[in-house]
Amino acid sequence: MDDTFDIPGQGSAVDQVVAQIRELIDTDGLTVGDKLPTERELCDRFATSRNTVREAMRMLKAYGIVDVRPKVGATIIDERMNRALDIFSFNVAEISRRTFDDIQGFRELIEIGTALAIFDAVTPEVLAKLREINRQMVQARSVVEASEFDYQFHIELISLTGNRSILDVYGIMKPVILRIMQRGKTRRIIEGETYREHEGILHAIEEADHLAYQYLMRTHLRRGLATFTEEAPAPDGKT
Repeated sequence: MDDTFDIPGQGSAVDQVVAQIRELIDTDGLTVGDKLPTERELCDRFATSRNTVREAMRMLKAYGIVDVRPKVGATIIDERMNRALDIFSFNVAEISRRTFDDIQGFRELIEIGTALAIFDAVTPEVLAKLREINRQMVQARSVVEASEFDYQFHIELISLTGNRSILDVYGIMKPVILRIMQRGKTRRIIEGETYREHEGILHAIEEADHLAYQYLMRTHLRRGLATFTEEAPAPDGKT
């Protein structure tokens, strides 16, 4: 029997089983590493066919929620962010001025807009950790490696907000952010401008100087704009 037909108002039978399995995970308190019931048990539990359960499992695997292996069954994982990264990172070989404006403009809204939360949550230990990341950036063996530390510096800052949704969005945007960080960078720039700008931002936080932090962070995030001087202005007139 194959019951993968649609039920009006409820979506397909496969969609319903996917929803039921996700509900099962929540209600049974299952977490990463736990195993789901066997295929036969799921068929009995949801009164559905084996084909429907298998198709639902394929969907959950594509979503990065379960890993299905022969003779092992379905194990709960959490690769959802990796799936999003795969989708988002396919086209970041070249960064246009418009992309730069969009991404850095968004980062300004977050990294400047959350300044009060950052100031409230910062501790001497956090500042020491950020300064260590900044030193590691200077010691990196390549621009690519240095950019990873640059990215980590900013992630540590916004993690002080305690907002996981912001961190998730930054995780999705990471490939593009890294390309922006790498654009036009040389070791001289890393050891000079980027390092000093980070230190200035940390000093403003240390002194609880909100205006200085805003100015320094905005200047820092817009620094790469100079690499687009020979390109035509963006369609919306941004300069």
